[in-house]
Amino acid sequence: MASARGHDRPARTALVWAAWGVVCVVWGTTYFSIRIVNETLPPLLAAGVRFLIAGTLMYGVAIGRGDATGDRPGRRQWRAAAVVGGALLLGGNGLVVWSERTTPSGIVALIIALVPLWMASIDLIVLGHRPRPQVAAGLLLGFAGAAVLVSTSASGQVPLLGMLFAVGASLSWASGSLYARGADLPRRPFVGIGMEMLCGGAGLIVVGLLAGDIGRIDIERSSTASLVALGYLIVFGSLIAFASYVWLLRNARTSFVSTYAYVNPVVAVTLGWAFLDEPITLRTLVAGAVVLVAVAMIVGSREERPTPEATSGAQLGDDARDRVEPDGRLERVGDAEQERLREGRRGELHADG
Repeated sequence: MASARGHDRPARTALVWAAWGVVCVVWGTTYFSIRIVNETLPPLLAAGVRFLIAGTLMYGVAIGRGDATGDRPGRRQWRAAAVVGGALLLGGNGLVVWSERTTPSGIVALIIALVPLWMASIDLIVLGHRPRPQVAAGLLLGFAGAAVLVSTSASGQVPLLGMLFAVGASLSWASGSLYARGADLPRRPFVGIGMEMLCGGAGLIVVGLLAGDIGRIDIERSSTASLVALGYLIVFGSLIAFASYVWLLRNARTSFVSTYAYVNPVVAVTLGWAFLDEPITLRTLVAGAVVLVAVAMIVGSREERPTPEATSGAQLGDDARDRVEPDGRLERVGDAEQERLREGRRGELHADG
């Protein structure tokens, strides 16, 4: 038995790294893909189609699996999914795609990195939870970096309204994530994700129609690149990456999984600079670094100290004993998902593009 476990450990470690790589790279590329979609497709309707298709596929596959009888979604579950999907996808993703009409995708990704800061702020202001000194310092540092980032609009390089849309998106994601922690969602995670995508996608379609997106549809003008980018968002951004993320939450430590949040903005900024001619100014680099350091301070302060049996996931190795064992601290964006997975319930979606 021991020999079998030792033989399986390298394969499991490789899978953890592969899934982590998918989450880091794919979710980092979604901002670039959204910008390509926006070039010739109506942004809100395209986002709605993305989540309706992905949600239909995920829900259709997941609903008949697992405890299909005891965990049957009812009116309360659909109501909770509508609230969470509305906050994360309609409010969060919808404002992202609208922001990227005028704002560089890399800057939008850096602003979305503020989600943990908003969550900590809501914990303090609304829920009255006094932050640890490291969290308080991270909040001050993070919002200082955000102020520097938003101030780039003063130079005329980036429209202020587009950046404010991105700030609103990060706040909407944070609020939806906190609400999802106690929401009455299905215990099976992929069923809940599918329901949230369906509700959020439907909301995006309705708002898109009200915003006049139907008048922006031009079949002759729609480019192959935009259609391919939309397909990429559906298959990779909304299906493969989500599946990898949920699997990681079951098989890796939260401290390791959470590091994707520092990689996504770097991927987005690099792609925007390399392929979309988005400028990278010194102010953007400094502000982005400050924001990511602040996020690291907040996330790091909430981690449980690793035991000798469960060391950091960043130190995965063949001779480690269960180094990818999940840990129990679940207090940042996406971490509520792990809590619900442990309890057999469903948490919130990831704040991706």
